[in-house]
Amino acid sequence: MPSEEFVRGMLYLSLTVVGVPGNTAVILAFLLALYQENRLLPADAIILHLACVNLLVVGVRCLLETLASFSLANVFGDTGCKAVIFVYRTSRSLSIWLTFVLSAYQCLSIAPPGSRWASVRVLAAHYLGLVFLVLWVINTCMSSAAILFSLGTQNDSSLMSHGINVQFCYVRFPSKLSKQANGAAQVGRDVVPMALMTLASLIILVFLYKHSQQVKGLRSSSSSSGGSGGSEQRAAKAVVALVTLYVVLYGVDNGLWVYTLTVRKTMGSSMISDLRIFFSSLYAALSPLVIIASNRKVNGRLRCVVQEKPIQDKAKTLSAM
Repeated sequence: MPSEEFVRGMLYLSLTVVGVPGNTAVILAFLLALYQENRLLPADAIILHLACVNLLVVGVRCLLETLASFSLANVFGDTGCKAVIFVYRTSRSLSIWLTFVLSAYQCLSIAPPGSRWASVRVLAAHYLGLVFLVLWVINTCMSSAAILFSLGTQNDSSLMSHGINVQFCYVRFPSKLSKQANGAAQVGRDVVPMALMTLASLIILVFLYKHSQQVKGLRSSSSSSGGSGGSEQRAAKAVVALVTLYVVLYGVDNGLWVYTLTVRKTMGSSMISDLRIFFSSLYAALSPLVIIASNRKVNGRLRCVVQEKPIQDKAKTLSAM
């Protein structure tokens, strides 16, 4: 196996090993909470949806790329390329927009009760299912170019103009204009939620700073200070951490994407596309670790599951004696 493909396979394998169990653990924790409590808070429903989408990103793209890199399996024919790139682009963009929805909802959650923004939060929670549906429809439609223009490497695509080399597949656009238009649409689809979630995070950070100043003032005047709002602050800090992770990783991803669009002919190497996919998939792999570390509902359920397993094994051993 060439060293380049081995390194490539190991990178995708690392994302798969971290991302698949991590997102699966988050999904199972929230499903367990739903089973026990018969409901999920709106923020928890957003995180659950985000984990499902991130699992699609890592499972569909990184796992299949790993298998193909090590020549264990290869589904990247014409049909496979269309399906994989379509699902990857749809789930990737949904991951971005759901991160924005989470940051926006958390920003609304810190609004004082009775304010106009608090009313908007209640309205957003009520129509959260509709928000999910609209995001799915929009992002599915915007990813339709993958079905029209993707094809496998068995086609002689190395000499094509207006194409993008993604190792096992090519995305062939019929003209320079269509390539640039599709690229601009994808950049806009990423930059808009990036700007909005950054704004929401700045508002959250300002609120946290003012709150910390108020707490310091209370502590200086009284030795006893209430612990109200602690869970909201933890949730807000976790959202800011997710947004920061997103902005860094997807910023690199979009920079590489813009560079790809400026190349006149299809690149002989897929290194730039591999780096793009790696950085965008890195968010899908690392975000569940942030969620598990910061969300008490998730790590509490997972801790209970881990602790119950040895107890059940011990009970089975005693009953067998």
